[in-house]
Amino acid sequence: MKSLLRNRKALIGLAIIAFIVVVAIAAPLLTHYDPAARTGRPHQAPSAEHILGTTRIGQDVFARMIYGARTSLAVGFGAGLLITAVGTALGIISGYRGGKTDEVISFFTNMVLVVPNLPLLLVLAAFIGQASPLVIALILGGTSWAWGARVTRAETLSVKQKDYVKSAEMMGEPQWRIMTFEIFPNVISIVGINFIGSVIFAIITEATLEFLGLGDPRVVSWGTMLYNAQKASALSVGAWWDILTPCFALAFLGIGMSLLNFAVDEIANPRLRTGNHLKRWSLLIRSGEGRL
Repeated sequence: MKSLLRNRKALIGLAIIAFIVVVAIAAPLLTHYDPAARTGRPHQAPSAEHILGTTRIGQDVFARMIYGARTSLAVGFGAGLLITAVGTALGIISGYRGGKTDEVISFFTNMVLVVPNLPLLLVLAAFIGQASPLVIALILGGTSWAWGARVTRAETLSVKQKDYVKSAEMMGEPQWRIMTFEIFPNVISIVGINFIGSVIFAIITEATLEFLGLGDPRVVSWGTMLYNAQKASALSVGAWWDILTPCFALAFLGIGMSLLNFAVDEIANPRLRTGNHLKRWSLLIRSGEGRL
């Protein structure tokens, strides 16, 4: 944790994510407009009354953006947690148990990896109809765990050869305890990277599905904002604020999550840490040569 807080990318990423979370929680305090109610003229330009303008039916864009953050964050973190939990559990069990267990889990993992993810999601969402955010999160969690399971399995195969794991086995520790207390803490960096990547994937995919009209249009989220703006031909009529606001929100959150992901990768990967130290060392050498 100390290494994470000393990393500049991690601090910036955490600050961005914390800012968006605080804004989403404090949405009722930041605006008095109902995100689903008509509060102004159609496609009213940004003004003191509506700082980000209005939609085609007169809804306040700022209110929809901050309330929509709740839905997008809930789907992203909920689906990310489900993806990570399933992938981590199956990866550790597969890597540690081996044998028939490994063969069965690897078979299903390979089967899920072979099927293109986005077309599968489109088919499932189209079959269900207007999928709610909860349904979208469950679909993402049930179809996107394979990559995390494969990476976690590979790391587990390395960790289970360590001396402390062998010592625990010789002492007669049950397998569930070894997997939980000996192996899991030593693959936590992989789990963290998997979770952050899964959250980014879930938020972008949810927005994509809703933009294509496969989500519930009655739910306020960044994806439905894009869908409604596209239906209203916002860019064609000059209402740039209607479509750029959710785009900026998605990009801003994506930048924060990506910076945090890069930071965790640098901390977990010794080669990347060495590269940063070498860069600092070369700068010191150059400054010393300049003084000479």
